[in-house]
Amino acid sequence: MKSLAAAFCLFAAPVLAGDTCHDLWFTRNAVIDRAGYCFDSPLGQAVFDNRGCLGKSVSLPPQDERLVAQVKQMEARIGCRVNNKQTYLNLQDLHLRYQLWDLPVHDEFEGACLGWLGPAMGLRAGHRPDAPLVGRINPGDYVKFSHIPVGSWTYVTTSGPDWQVISGGWLDRSQSEERCQEFAG
Repeated sequence: MKSLAAAFCLFAAPVLAGDTCHDLWFTRNAVIDRAGYCFDSPLGQAVFDNRGCLGKSVSLPPQDERLVAQVKQMEARIGCRVNNKQTYLNLQDLHLRYQLWDLPVHDEFEGACLGWLGPAMGLRAGHRPDAPLVGRINPGDYVKFSHIPVGSWTYVTTSGPDWQVISGGWLDRSQSEERCQEFAG
């Protein structure tokens, strides 16, 4: 069996800008939401409820400033223009993202493991071992990789062959040999 890391590099393919832009929009705005930002736009209010918001001028710790800058740079490079007048985001895992401690940054390339052959693996709310478990990869699952890794950690979602998201979270790839029936990307 091929290792997932090697196959991911060989089979990575570009993703649609619209999906990437919605993903990047969520990450950038989730960071400022957590800092207390009050959203005016219909989209901001639909995705983040403004409960406990502090105002329009919020301070971010340096690591969050770097994350927001990274996301803005990617949005500019791709040419993202998310319609803030809409009231939904095209993110199948939006319900899972609210549980995360560490927010993932969408990559321009993605890949998938079609039929996980490794052991059942816990998925965490953050890219560290003390983060709570929020999801699980089970044998046979389809595992989608579409976010920039942080060290040995990567944010993944799981599904069946219908690609409807079942679970998601941060996977520590150093904890198990990853094997799949097939790879796609």
